[in-house]
Amino acid sequence: MPVKTKKEKRKNIAVYLVLRFLVILCMVEQSLKGNWHSVALCFLTLILFTLPTIASKTFKVKLPTTLEIIVYLFIFAAEILGEIQNFYGIFKHWDTMLHTLNGFLAAAVGFSLIDILNRTERFHIKMTPVFVALVAFCFSMTIGVLWEFCEFAADRYLNLDMQKDRIVEKISSVELNEKKQNEPVVIDNINKTKIYSNDKITTIENGYLDLGLIDTMKDLIVNFIGALIFSILGFLYIKDRDEYKFIERFVPVLKKFKEE
Repeated sequence: MPVKTKKEKRKNIAVYLVLRFLVILCMVEQSLKGNWHSVALCFLTLILFTLPTIASKTFKVKLPTTLEIIVYLFIFAAEILGEIQNFYGIFKHWDTMLHTLNGFLAAAVGFSLIDILNRTERFHIKMTPVFVALVAFCFSMTIGVLWEFCEFAADRYLNLDMQKDRIVEKISSVELNEKKQNEPVVIDNINKTKIYSNDKITTIENGYLDLGLIDTMKDLIVNFIGALIFSILGFLYIKDRDEYKFIERFVPVLKKFKEE
Protein backbone atom coordinates (compact mmCIF):
# COMPACT_ATOMS: atom_id res chain seq x y z
CA MET A 1 0.00 0.00 0.00
CA PRO A 2 1.44 3.40 -0.92
CA VAL A 3 2.44 5.94 1.67
CA LYS A 4 0.20 8.97 2.12
CA THR A 5 1.23 11.82 -0.15
CA LYS A 6 1.64 15.36 1.13
CA LYS A 7 -1.54 16.30 -0.75
CA GLU A 8 -3.51 13.56 1.04
CA LYS A 9 -2.13 14.62 4.41
CA ARG A 10 -3.10 18.25 3.75
CA LYS A 11 -6.59 17.19 2.70
CA ASN A 12 -6.94 15.08 5.85
CA ILE A 13 -5.80 17.91 8.11
CA ALA A 14 -8.04 20.43 6.32
CA VAL A 15 -11.17 18.30 6.81
CA TYR A 16 -10.26 17.71 10.46
CA LEU A 17 -9.69 21.40 11.19
CA VAL A 18 -12.84 22.56 9.39
CA LEU A 19 -15.04 20.06 11.21
CA ARG A 20 -13.38 20.81 14.55
CA PHE A 21 -13.98 24.54 13.98
CA LEU A 22 -17.66 23.90 13.18
CA VAL A 23 -18.05 21.80 16.33
CA ILE A 24 -16.52 24.56 18.46
CA LEU A 25 -18.86 27.11 16.88
CA CYS A 26 -21.79 24.82 17.64
CA MET A 27 -20.57 24.41 21.22
CA VAL A 28 -20.42 28.18 21.71
CA GLU A 29 -23.90 28.59 20.21
CA GLN A 30 -25.40 25.90 22.43
CA SER A 31 -23.65 27.37 25.49
CA LEU A 32 -25.26 30.76 24.83
CA LYS A 33 -28.64 29.03 24.57
CA GLY A 34 -28.05 27.10 27.77
CA ASN A 35 -28.40 23.71 26.04
CA TRP A 36 -25.86 21.89 28.20
CA HIS A 37 -26.77 18.47 26.85
CA SER A 38 -25.82 19.67 23.37
CA VAL A 39 -22.63 21.21 24.75
CA ALA A 40 -21.73 17.80 26.18
CA LEU A 41 -22.36 16.22 22.77
CA CYS A 42 -20.03 18.76 21.16
CA PHE A 43 -17.35 17.96 23.71
CA LEU A 44 -17.85 14.23 23.07
CA THR A 45 -17.51 14.86 19.33
CA LEU A 46 -14.17 16.60 19.83
CA ILE A 47 -12.98 13.58 21.82
CA LEU A 48 -14.19 11.17 19.15
CA PHE A 49 -12.26 13.14 16.52
CA THR A 50 -9.04 12.05 18.25
CA LEU A 51 -9.83 8.33 17.99
CA PRO A 52 -8.29 7.76 14.52
CA THR A 53 -4.98 9.23 15.69
CA ILE A 54 -5.06 7.31 18.97
CA ALA A 55 -5.88 4.05 17.17
CA SER A 56 -3.11 4.63 14.64
CA LYS A 57 -0.46 5.20 17.32
CA THR A 58 -1.69 2.58 19.79
CA PHE A 59 -2.10 -0.31 17.35
CA LYS A 60 0.62 0.83 14.92
CA VAL A 61 -1.78 0.84 11.98
CA LYS A 62 -2.04 3.17 9.01
CA LEU A 63 -5.47 4.59 8.26
CA PRO A 64 -6.04 5.42 4.59
CA THR A 65 -6.92 9.07 3.97
CA THR A 66 -10.35 8.18 2.56
CA LEU A 67 -11.25 6.07 5.59
CA GLU A 68 -10.05 8.69 8.06
CA ILE A 69 -12.03 11.48 6.38
CA ILE A 70 -15.15 9.31 6.26
CA VAL A 71 -14.79 8.59 9.98
CA TYR A 72 -14.58 12.33 10.75
CA LEU A 73 -17.62 13.06 8.57
CA PHE A 74 -19.52 10.14 10.11
CA ILE A 75 -18.95 11.42 13.64
CA PHE A 76 -19.95 14.95 12.65
CA ALA A 77 -23.05 13.73 10.80
CA ALA A 78 -24.18 11.54 13.70
CA GLU A 79 -23.55 13.84 16.66
CA ILE A 80 -23.72 17.43 15.42
CA LEU A 81 -26.06 17.19 12.44
CA GLY A 82 -28.07 14.22 13.61
CA GLU A 83 -28.56 14.93 17.31
CA ILE A 84 -28.09 18.68 17.77
CA GLN A 85 -29.41 19.93 14.41
CA ASN A 86 -32.11 17.22 14.40
CA PHE A 87 -31.28 15.81 10.98
CA TYR A 88 -32.70 12.51 12.27
CA GLY A 89 -36.10 14.20 12.43
CA ILE A 90 -35.76 16.49 9.41
CA PHE A 91 -34.43 13.93 6.94
CA LYS A 92 -36.32 10.65 6.98
CA HIS A 93 -33.42 8.43 5.91
CA TRP A 94 -30.55 10.18 7.73
CA ASP A 95 -30.31 7.45 10.39
CA THR A 96 -30.63 4.74 7.74
CA MET A 97 -27.74 6.20 5.76
CA LEU A 98 -25.47 6.33 8.81
CA HIS A 99 -26.24 2.78 9.92
CA THR A 100 -25.59 1.47 6.41
CA LEU A 101 -22.27 3.29 6.34
CA ASN A 102 -21.47 1.97 9.82
CA GLY A 103 -22.02 -1.58 8.60
CA PHE A 104 -19.69 -0.97 5.66
CA LEU A 105 -16.91 0.62 7.75
CA ALA A 106 -17.12 -1.92 10.58
CA ALA A 107 -16.78 -4.71 8.02
CA ALA A 108 -13.69 -2.95 6.66
CA VAL A 109 -12.14 -2.91 10.12
CA GLY A 110 -12.99 -6.58 10.73
CA PHE A 111 -11.59 -7.45 7.32
CA SER A 112 -8.34 -5.64 8.04
CA LEU A 113 -7.82 -7.54 11.32
CA ILE A 114 -7.90 -10.91 9.56
CA ASP A 115 -6.06 -9.72 6.45
CA ILE A 116 -3.24 -8.44 8.66
CA LEU A 117 -2.93 -11.89 10.28
CA ASN A 118 -2.93 -13.52 6.84
CA ARG A 119 -0.03 -11.33 5.75
CA THR A 120 1.99 -11.81 8.95
CA GLU A 121 4.79 -14.37 8.61
CA ARG A 122 4.47 -15.46 12.25
CA PHE A 123 0.90 -16.59 11.61
CA HIS A 124 1.21 -19.96 9.87
CA ILE A 125 -2.46 -20.58 9.05
CA LYS A 126 -3.61 -18.83 5.88
CA MET A 127 -7.37 -18.27 5.84
CA THR A 128 -9.38 -18.51 2.65
CA PRO A 129 -10.99 -15.40 1.08
CA VAL A 130 -14.44 -16.76 1.97
CA PHE A 131 -13.49 -17.11 5.65
CA VAL A 132 -11.98 -13.61 5.78
CA ALA A 133 -15.11 -12.13 4.21
CA LEU A 134 -17.30 -14.07 6.66
CA VAL A 135 -15.33 -12.80 9.66
CA ALA A 136 -15.58 -9.23 8.36
CA PHE A 137 -19.34 -9.63 7.99
CA CYS A 138 -19.79 -11.15 11.47
CA PHE A 139 -17.57 -8.49 13.05
CA SER A 140 -19.69 -5.72 11.52
CA MET A 141 -22.97 -7.32 12.61
CA THR A 142 -21.62 -7.74 16.15
CA ILE A 143 -20.74 -4.05 16.30
CA GLY A 144 -24.23 -3.22 15.04
CA VAL A 145 -25.90 -5.39 17.69
CA LEU A 146 -23.74 -3.94 20.48
CA TRP A 147 -24.73 -0.43 19.39
CA GLU A 148 -28.41 -1.37 19.55
CA PHE A 149 -27.76 -2.64 23.09
CA CYS A 150 -26.36 0.81 23.93
CA GLU A 151 -29.39 2.55 22.42
CA PHE A 152 -31.75 0.30 24.39
CA ALA A 153 -29.87 0.92 27.65
CA ALA A 154 -29.87 4.69 27.07
CA ASP A 155 -33.62 4.69 26.44
CA ARG A 156 -34.34 2.37 29.34
CA TYR A 157 -32.22 3.96 32.05
CA LEU A 158 -31.60 7.54 30.86
CA ASN A 159 -35.07 8.18 29.43
CA LEU A 160 -33.73 9.07 26.00
CA ASP A 161 -35.22 8.12 22.65
CA MET A 162 -32.29 6.78 20.66
CA GLN A 163 -34.47 3.95 19.36
CA LYS A 164 -36.80 6.27 17.55
CA ASP A 165 -40.48 5.37 17.97
CA ARG A 166 -42.83 4.92 15.03
CA ILE A 167 -46.55 5.43 14.50
CA VAL A 168 -48.10 2.22 13.12
CA GLU A 169 -51.67 1.51 12.04
CA LYS A 170 -51.60 -2.22 12.70
CA ILE A 171 -50.55 -4.44 15.60
CA SER A 172 -50.63 -8.19 16.20
CA SER A 173 -50.31 -9.45 19.78
CA VAL A 174 -51.20 -12.53 21.84
CA GLU A 175 -51.47 -10.23 24.88
CA LEU A 176 -54.80 -9.03 23.48
CA ASN A 177 -56.20 -12.55 23.32
CA GLU A 178 -58.99 -12.61 25.89
CA LYS A 179 -58.84 -16.41 26.13
CA LYS A 180 -55.09 -16.25 26.87
CA GLN A 181 -54.37 -18.53 23.96
CA ASN A 182 -51.23 -18.39 21.87
CA GLU A 183 -53.07 -16.87 18.95
CA PRO A 184 -52.34 -13.23 18.06
CA VAL A 185 -55.17 -10.76 17.86
CA VAL A 186 -54.78 -8.41 14.88
CA ILE A 187 -55.98 -4.83 15.13
CA ASP A 188 -55.86 -3.02 11.81
CA ASN A 189 -56.59 0.54 10.64
CA ILE A 190 -55.84 2.10 14.04
CA ASN A 191 -56.71 5.80 13.82
CA LYS A 192 -56.25 6.93 17.40
CA THR A 193 -54.58 5.77 20.62
CA LYS A 194 -54.98 7.24 24.11
CA ILE A 195 -52.39 6.81 26.85
CA TYR A 196 -53.52 7.37 30.45
CA SER A 197 -50.85 8.33 33.00
CA ASN A 198 -52.14 9.50 36.38
CA ASP A 199 -54.27 12.56 35.55
CA LYS A 200 -52.73 13.09 32.12
CA ILE A 201 -54.16 11.75 28.87
CA THR A 202 -51.97 11.70 25.76
CA THR A 203 -53.63 11.16 22.40
CA ILE A 204 -51.75 9.67 19.47
CA GLU A 205 -53.40 10.43 16.17
CA ASN A 206 -53.32 8.16 13.11
CA GLY A 207 -52.13 5.00 14.83
CA TYR A 208 -50.37 3.21 17.66
CA LEU A 209 -46.92 4.02 19.08
CA ASP A 210 -44.30 1.36 18.36
CA LEU A 211 -41.57 1.70 21.00
CA GLY A 212 -38.32 1.32 19.06
CA LEU A 213 -38.73 -2.19 17.63
CA ILE A 214 -39.13 -1.12 14.00
CA ASP A 215 -36.22 1.32 14.29
CA THR A 216 -33.95 -1.35 15.81
CA MET A 217 -34.77 -3.93 13.15
CA LYS A 218 -34.35 -1.34 10.37
CA ASP A 219 -30.93 -0.38 11.75
CA LEU A 220 -29.80 -4.01 11.86
CA ILE A 221 -31.09 -4.69 8.35
CA VAL A 222 -29.23 -1.74 6.79
CA ASN A 223 -26.14 -2.64 8.85
CA PHE A 224 -26.47 -6.10 7.29
CA ILE A 225 -26.59 -4.54 3.81
CA GLY A 226 -23.50 -2.38 4.42
CA ALA A 227 -21.59 -5.32 5.90
CA LEU A 228 -22.59 -7.61 3.04
CA ILE A 229 -21.48 -5.11 0.39
CA PHE A 230 -18.02 -4.70 1.89
CA SER A 231 -17.62 -8.42 2.61
CA ILE A 232 -18.24 -9.20 -1.07
CA LEU A 233 -15.81 -6.49 -2.16
CA GLY A 234 -13.28 -7.72 0.41
CA PHE A 235 -13.56 -11.26 -0.96
CA LEU A 236 -12.95 -9.99 -4.50
CA TYR A 237 -10.03 -7.87 -3.27
CA ILE A 238 -8.25 -10.88 -1.76
CA LYS A 239 -8.77 -12.83 -4.98
CA ASP A 240 -7.30 -10.01 -7.10
CA ARG A 241 -5.66 -7.16 -5.16
CA ASP A 242 -4.72 -5.25 -8.29
CA GLU A 243 -8.18 -5.33 -9.87
CA TYR A 244 -9.93 -4.16 -6.69
CA LYS A 245 -7.16 -1.91 -5.40
CA PHE A 246 -9.68 0.83 -4.48
CA ILE A 247 -10.65 -1.29 -1.44
CA GLU A 248 -7.34 -0.23 0.13
CA ARG A 249 -8.90 3.22 0.63
CA PHE A 250 -11.09 1.72 3.38
CA VAL A 251 -8.82 -0.88 4.99
CA PRO A 252 -6.37 -0.09 7.84
CA VAL A 253 -3.02 -1.89 7.57
CA LEU A 254 0.00 -2.38 9.79
CA LYS A 255 2.54 0.36 9.22
CA LYS A 256 5.18 -2.16 8.23
CA PHE A 257 2.98 -3.10 5.25
CA LYS A 258 2.40 0.43 4.03
CA GLU A 259 5.15 0.44 1.42
CA GLU A 260 4.44 -3.04 0.02
